[in-house]
Amino acid sequence: MNTALKKEQQYLKAQKRVKDIKGFYTHLTIYCVVISLLVFINLKYEPHFHWFWFSLIGWGTGLFIHWLRVFGFNLLGFGKKWEEHKIKEFMNKEK
Repeated sequence: MNTALKKEQQYLKAQKRVKDIKGFYTHLTIYCVVISLLVFINLKYEPHFHWFWFSLIGWGTGLFIHWLRVFGFNLLGFGKKWEEHKIKEFMNKEK
């Protein structure tokens, strides 16, 4: 494979990785701000029923899944490394 092409692919892969990480931290920041506002509003105006837990847990689950995808952790072994391994396997079969 041409070294210039390989470097271009590495650059694009790194660029995508940075975009994914930036997206996760943006998601985390928005989550913290919005959940804080919801807790404040709930405790200020309706302290006898803590409804903010529904948003905290539901959105928190989505944030956790986003974290798993971005940082390559997985529950059943199907993550980024698995995907890369399968891609290489299929490419080697075609040769």
